[in-house]
Amino acid sequence: MQNLTKTLDLHARLRPDAEALIYDDVRVTWRGLQARVRETAAGLHALGVGPDTIVALLMKNSAAFFDLVYAISHLGGVALPLNYRLSGPEINYIVTHAGAAMIIVDDELQGVAADLDLKVLTLDAASQKDSRERFGGRGAYVKASPRAGGDIYRLMYTSGTTDRPKGVVHTYDNFYWKSLDHIVALQLTADARLGVVGPLYHVGASDLPGFGAHVAGGCMIVLRDYDPRKTVEMIARESITGIWMAPVMTSGVLQLDRTPSMDSLRWCVGGGERTPEGRIRDFSRVFPNARYIDAFGMTETMSGDTFMEPGREIEKIGSVGRPLAFVDVEIRDESGASLPPGAEGELCIAGPKVTRGYWKDPDLTAAATFPDGYLRSGDVGYVDDDGFLYLTDRKKDMIISGGENIASSEVERVIYELDQVAEAAVVGRPDEKWGEVPVAFVVLRPGGRLSFADLDAHCRPRLAGYKRPKELFLAASLPRNPSGKILKRKLRDQISAVAENY
Repeated sequence: MQNLTKTLDLHARLRPDAEALIYDDVRVTWRGLQARVRETAAGLHALGVGPDTIVALLMKNSAAFFDLVYAISHLGGVALPLNYRLSGPEINYIVTHAGAAMIIVDDELQGVAADLDLKVLTLDAASQKDSRERFGGRGAYVKASPRAGGDIYRLMYTSGTTDRPKGVVHTYDNFYWKSLDHIVALQLTADARLGVVGPLYHVGASDLPGFGAHVAGGCMIVLRDYDPRKTVEMIARESITGIWMAPVMTSGVLQLDRTPSMDSLRWCVGGGERTPEGRIRDFSRVFPNARYIDAFGMTETMSGDTFMEPGREIEKIGSVGRPLAFVDVEIRDESGASLPPGAEGELCIAGPKVTRGYWKDPDLTAAATFPDGYLRSGDVGYVDDDGFLYLTDRKKDMIISGGENIASSEVERVIYELDQVAEAAVVGRPDEKWGEVPVAFVVLRPGGRLSFADLDAHCRPRLAGYKRPKELFLAASLPRNPSGKILKRKLRDQISAVAENY
């Protein structure tokens, strides 16, 4: 039996009174978490959740998020966490494509779900602290529905190179191999106290190591929303030993004027961009006993494929580390042939934590996978003679803003809805706070007019805030190669040239 609740049953038996979950003023033991999940599962079962039922979660971080993920797994269902920053139409596309039977929504977010054609269940503040306030007391204990390693436990949609989000399939095998990789790499034990400050709809918070800390018996301490000051206060108050933070989060913490003593922290996993040496040194000053771990990962691999190794941070500056124990990394050319150290090519990944494919999209799955099972990441890089990975470009023209992936083609699709637009291209502009922000290059039709205010007004109801272009450049034409493909590298160079002139 592969259900996630096997972990709860084990630790509730061995360490019933040890803390498993802390949220706001709620402190939950392993015995308590087991009871919460069982009662929630019974309530969901009474509402029709069973094997393979897809349940969407439009929720911020809370204790209930954990209750529900475990309860859905207990019943053999499939969790579908959603980015609560998306717009209504974006949410509607995902739940419709996935085939969700119901959506569970924090009451403060229910406006986004108002027009969805499926069962909507809301959670008030009390229910977010304890899901039994909403789902408990609706039936007796329901026996766990057996799951096999290849069964799906979660769907997670991510923006890619297509103009629509794609559903990544995560199986129980993916989860447990991922957890084992991270337990080994981070030396997780039952003494681990993991700070959860990133959004749980994201693989960083949920999987790096996320729920893997519970597999090891550790405690998860959760903030509803990231805030630099609250983060450092939580680390000090709760003696946090490890945390995942996107680079923009880490920067926010390091920019605080004063911080409490945080000697308990042993590691922080970050990555997603080239970490400058100065930031690593600043991190060591604020967290004297911790190491900053540059890492690389994908939603398709449940994140955390390579980690920087202790003591190599400065020597290998710019690298995202070496592959973990059960991850194979190769740099390949377009034909799939492996390239030697130092040669640039596409980063390809294989191993038991790599997704088996994209939900309801066999063509996209086939295009993203070589015949021998290696996943094409879409990122360009190389490995050095010591096996350390360096990323040099994003083949898919992905923009990463504040740790969130933005598919430029998705934003372009919305811009093309404007009648006056003849051509459009969206690229990332470097930003000190967010890493990158999207900006739009537009060629207008003859006689067409478009201001930034007009563009923003059009995009606002159609795209999440972080996806909306932050600047508009009107151009007579867009640079293209001989085959007609827009050369986005040249557009990024134009942005850099403008910035240098200021």
